[in-house]
Amino acid sequence: MLTIFLQSASGSGGILSYIFPLAMVAVMYVFFLRPQNQRRKEQESFQTELKPGQEIVTTSGIIGKISKLTDDSVSVIVSNNNTITFMRSSISKELTDLRQKSKA
Repeated sequence: MLTIFLQSASGSGGILSYIFPLAMVAVMYVFFLRPQNQRRKEQESFQTELKPGQEIVTTSGIIGKISKLTDDSVSVIVSNNNTITFMRSSISKELTDLRQKSKA
């Protein structure tokens, strides 16, 4: 009976053993980290460019119009001149953007 033994060479794979992990890191960067960083930068620039009179939506879903801005807070008129003060970071979107998307 003929027996064949398969042996791997000591050091086989060499550079190929590094390519797969590097490719996985590259894929994660391109598909997950980079788009997330871009969305974060867009959101930060939106929050710094807020102006009184804009209709906005907060992260909790409250809809209103900006009445007053400070460095870190936003006063929003929600109904019948009732105002609520939020942190700038809690402003999610401009309402006019959402209305334009729903019409399209």
